[in-house]
Amino acid sequence: MKQIETERLILRPFAPERDAEFLLEVLNDPGFIANVADRGVRTPAQALDYMREKFLPGYERYGVGYCVVELKTSGRPVGTCGLVKRDTMEDFDIGYSTLERFSGNGYAFEAAAALMDYGRTALGLQRIIGMTSLTNAKSAHLLEKLGLRFERMVQVPGFTGESRLFASTF
Repeated sequence: MKQIETERLILRPFAPERDAEFLLEVLNDPGFIANVADRGVRTPAQALDYMREKFLPGYERYGVGYCVVELKTSGRPVGTCGLVKRDTMEDFDIGYSTLERFSGNGYAFEAAAALMDYGRTALGLQRIIGMTSLTNAKSAHLLEKLGLRFERMVQVPGFTGESRLFASTF
């Protein structure tokens, strides 16, 4: 997967040798646990295993996956964003997570919009979905701002409770 740049951000593939500590922080961020799930990852070694199992195969199979979202000015990682192909879904899913201390700056929207554009132009995707928990109004608003519309309720393995599925057709 290639690196993607926006006005303020760099989106790059996860690198096992440098991103395990950051992934550990993301997976244990209170917002991630509340809105996605508690993945039970508590050590850098577990984060590395999670990355190798969940993120790296997507790069090889589909040419895209979860990325580290970094600030261009400092290189500081602020969150994750990705286009992922889940075994249980027909379409690619746009997913994002911003560490709570960086929330509210528009980073998730900027990163997700760039990845959706990449999906349309580089990968030829005709449809992208996004899912959010019932209680995550901020994420639902972001998906709608990206042009996705509520379609139906779904139960996704590995996620807490029932999720709202939004979809966009290009």
